[in-house]
Amino acid sequence: MENLEDIYNLLFSARKLERDQGMNHLKEYMNKASIETIHSVEKILLDKLNSSEGGWESKHGALLGAKSVIMQLKGNNLDENTLSFLQSVYERSLGFLTDNEVRIRLAAGEVLGSLCYLKGPEVYNQCKDYLLQLIKDNMERDVMDTSDSSEVFSSDAEGDTNQPPKGQRVRRLSSDASQIFHDTAGWKCLETSMKCLQFMVDGCGEHFKPMITNEFLDLLFKTLSHTNRFVRETGYYVLASLVSCGTSCKDNAYNAFAAENFGHQISVQLGIGLSDNWSQVRLASSECARKFLLSFESEEEREAFFPTLLPKMCLNRYYIADGVRIYSQESWRRIVKENGRMFVKKYIDNFVQHYISQTKADNHAVREAACACIAELASKIDHEATKPYVPQLLQTLLDCFCDDSWPVRDAACLACGNFVLCFPNESKAVLEKLYPLFFTNLKDGIPSVRQGAAGALANVVKAYGVEAYLTIKPQIIEGLKGVKEQPSESEKYGALDKGPATFGVVKRLRDNDMDLHTNQQMYSCGSLAPKMGRGGGCSDHKFRKPSEPWELADGCIHLVAELSQINELTSHICEIIPLLHEAASFKHYTHHVCLLESLCKQLPNLCKGIGKRHFKQFLEMFLEDIFYSLTCENILTSSAASQCLTLLSNMLGPNILRARVENLNPGYLKLMETNMMVDP
Repeated sequence: MENLEDIYNLLFSARKLERDQGMNHLKEYMNKASIETIHSVEKILLDKLNSSEGGWESKHGALLGAKSVIMQLKGNNLDENTLSFLQSVYERSLGFLTDNEVRIRLAAGEVLGSLCYLKGPEVYNQCKDYLLQLIKDNMERDVMDTSDSSEVFSSDAEGDTNQPPKGQRVRRLSSDASQIFHDTAGWKCLETSMKCLQFMVDGCGEHFKPMITNEFLDLLFKTLSHTNRFVRETGYYVLASLVSCGTSCKDNAYNAFAAENFGHQISVQLGIGLSDNWSQVRLASSECARKFLLSFESEEEREAFFPTLLPKMCLNRYYIADGVRIYSQESWRRIVKENGRMFVKKYIDNFVQHYISQTKADNHAVREAACACIAELASKIDHEATKPYVPQLLQTLLDCFCDDSWPVRDAACLACGNFVLCFPNESKAVLEKLYPLFFTNLKDGIPSVRQGAAGALANVVKAYGVEAYLTIKPQIIEGLKGVKEQPSESEKYGALDKGPATFGVVKRLRDNDMDLHTNQQMYSCGSLAPKMGRGGGCSDHKFRKPSEPWELADGCIHLVAELSQINELTSHICEIIPLLHEAASFKHYTHHVCLLESLCKQLPNLCKGIGKRHFKQFLEMFLEDIFYSLTCENILTSSAASQCLTLLSNMLGPNILRARVENLNPGYLKLMETNMMVDP
């Protein structure tokens, strides 16, 4: 864009997109501008910054323009006019750090950062007392301070609620609401002042190292433990910038964050952030932890911080938030490389104690991740290293087995199954307590929990053989025969579709249940909810309705399929198989299609487990069930039946399956050919 007037129109526009475009065009224009033109631009920008007319948008555009100009001055000789411009912009930017508009405050911080980039630490030294005092003064906030937020007002009026309507009483907040306010509301200019500090650290680069003192870090550490999660998140980003400049040392220069200096203080703070209840804070601290550890060239220097940081990083590999989980997995690969198991073994006491502590966290997602990590200790780490901790870990899992959150119960169930399989002798002491818990999960209302229990019980049988199977067998027989007792109308939430997206369905039903949402405490996110018996929040996993007979039968179908993979049980499984057909034959209740879906999914596994020779004798018994499922209106059940036919055809041979189907009902042949999947 050649016309400077057009650039000004964009830069001072009321629209952010246009202001950003104007800043980019100005940056390009300044590359080839003369000294006179630069001075002209500087004057226009100062006039806008000093003007009391117009809205905040024009000042915001002027700050963006000032940043562009300053960044272009690096390496150039500065004349008196430009030095005067820089001083004026510096003074105006300091004043804007307490502006009512958050975008003005952020832009002012960016300008101060660009000044540090241009002139070095002298800019920071000139304003550090004011900036750090601003952070200190705004560290605390009265919940009824309404100068910067609308959250504390109760208003039913339409329009602007930043101020209470005339004559309207301000509603006092309860203690719980006060805590939520402190954790989520904006925090005046504290957060933006910290962002300004981050911009200035980035601008100074490695020249900021002399400013890293105990006093400076103490103030920063206070923000990392602040009650407000936005402040904590910003604090970790400031720390990440600090780490980038503090650890970059050449020719044996001073490393502020080496173990003998501030390194261990930093690692402790990072460990706290990696365990924060808020995902955004975890992600910010994860980014900082990676920068911190990778900044050390020597493996020996890096390993000094492993006992503190590795357990937290390892657990976050299973954290429910995608950003935290994926970032942590990549960090783990980059930091420990192929030596992960070796380091877990070396510092196993730190790992065990951290995992156990995290099973008591308020956030159900953290408890679930901790159970997954405990299971990993059993299956992936040297057994001799884990063995001394098995009783302690099993007791922890038993506690998690009773969690109100079903993902935690599921994770604990799978972990217990792993421990029994890997440590059969050590697990015998709790087996009597485990069996009832496994059986409870086997009839849980959540399909994945039932499947997890089936896998865990199969591990028990693998560990203890036929003796364990004989203990489980009566439960299987009772469960499969109990379908005939299933009422035609289900309990509360009986219309629940037990498909793969069950949790979403459960949530919709609960969302529309007025009893659950009348006169109840309100939270803005599941991470905020107190434990309340290990659960709660909007991500409410405390879904545990009374079990129904068909659900236990469904769990038993999965269990029989799992047990069929154990060679020594083939004859025992063949005795049970007719009961599967008997259970599937009852169709008087709404959810019979869900049971048939599970049956269709597991029949190919059953065939694979007991072998083609044994399975052929039961094939015709199940064909009627498969074709009933194929023609039903439930798309998940119909799809499972189609896939079942395809897999059985591949396993048994297409001619054998075709002959059996024709023998049963020739009319099914065309239906089978039409619906079989090409690539299941």
